[in-house]
Amino acid sequence: MYKIIGADGREYGPITADQVRVWIAEGRANAQTRALAEGTIQWKPLIEFLEFAPALASSGAGWRTPGPVTMPRTTRTNSLALTSMIMGIFSLTCGLCCCYGLPFNVLGLIFALVSLVQIRKDPLTQQGKGVAIAGLVLCLLSLALAAIFSGLGLALNMPDLMREIRKL
Repeated sequence: MYKIIGADGREYGPITADQVRVWIAEGRANAQTRALAEGTIQWKPLIEFLEFAPALASSGAGWRTPGPVTMPRTTRTNSLALTSMIMGIFSLTCGLCCCYGLPFNVLGLIFALVSLVQIRKDPLTQQGKGVAIAGLVLCLLSLALAAIFSGLGLALNMPDLMREIRKL
């Protein structure tokens, strides 16, 4: 048997546990409603009585079964993908001006490949696949241009090289 303090501040009861469940279903009592169980001296909210937990949960009377806690995942652009694109731009600009584009090519290729693997492993928090591919393409393009320019340079200077070799 229980005694209940109503929303109007008045004491009701003694009532049975079944009657308390009915009042919970009707919305006349909720999880914060103070109750005194027979044989006790302390008033407690209904949420502290385990026998009323199913009734409180099903009625939605101020008490819900806690669901799983989820933190929103934040996506960020992979820093190696961005670095690979920067290295690709440096390799193109420095590679066209002089032969110093080679370190940027190699580093850009490595950064692009590593970032693509990282993005594939964790696509929920890692983004930047397009940036990594752009860096990869720029680095490969600068390598191809360096090979073409080196080949053209050798081809154009071949007669001079042959003359120098004949003099020796």
